[in-house]
Amino acid sequence: MKHSFEPVVKQSLPDKLARQIRGTIQSGNYRRGDRLPPIVEMAKRFEVGQPSIREALKKLEAMGVVQIRHGSGVFVTRSEEVLVLASPDYAGTVTKKLLLDLIRARIPIEIQSVADCVKNATPDQVQELKRILASAGKHLDDDETLNTVNMDFHGKIAEGSGNSVTAQLLAVLHELFTEEQRLILDIFGSREDDHKDHVQILKAIERRDESLAVERMRSHLESVHAAIQRWEPEDHPVQ
Repeated sequence: MKHSFEPVVKQSLPDKLARQIRGTIQSGNYRRGDRLPPIVEMAKRFEVGQPSIREALKKLEAMGVVQIRHGSGVFVTRSEEVLVLASPDYAGTVTKKLLLDLIRARIPIEIQSVADCVKNATPDQVQELKRILASAGKHLDDDETLNTVNMDFHGKIAEGSGNSVTAQLLAVLHELFTEEQRLILDIFGSREDDHKDHVQILKAIERRDESLAVERMRSHLESVHAAIQRWEPEDHPVQ
């Protein structure tokens, strides 16, 4: 059988420049409405040709990060709010709003995911969920491992749903926001309570009780959302 492999596409210079310029904007050096340095100056600063800078800026304009006004310059249109799904190399500052947006995006996806999992998960998939939670219970004092295992738990629920799109959506969110998920766990505070929530969700799945599983997943994510809303980054920074 003949296999067809696509060549690996390396990141182009304009892509790298776009990432660096976007990172500079998101670091707080420029705010919405600010004008960026002239293209000539940026080309000298990055030690590249002006055409590469122009192409990078066009990419950022397509993402809604900047606006190119011919004769006037290049202006920032977005600073914190960036189309992160179109930019897997997101390099912005983690903000309270970003964490809240992440949870709000997860809630409807994960509620549907657990509802479908109750109906469609195979016995082997349910056993895998039990194995994952058993592992989580042994690592409540190890945030790095616990975060990975917790995300695996939510991911396996999505796989058990039988909906490949749901599973891929959650996988993308988890991959893009690994560090943000760790911060959310830190903000939530009680690893034991977080683990107990997961155990209760699993019990509902085992009972094939769709309404109970949905209720428990919603309650779990809404409690996380509430914890982030109460969080004051300046007064209670996370490590």
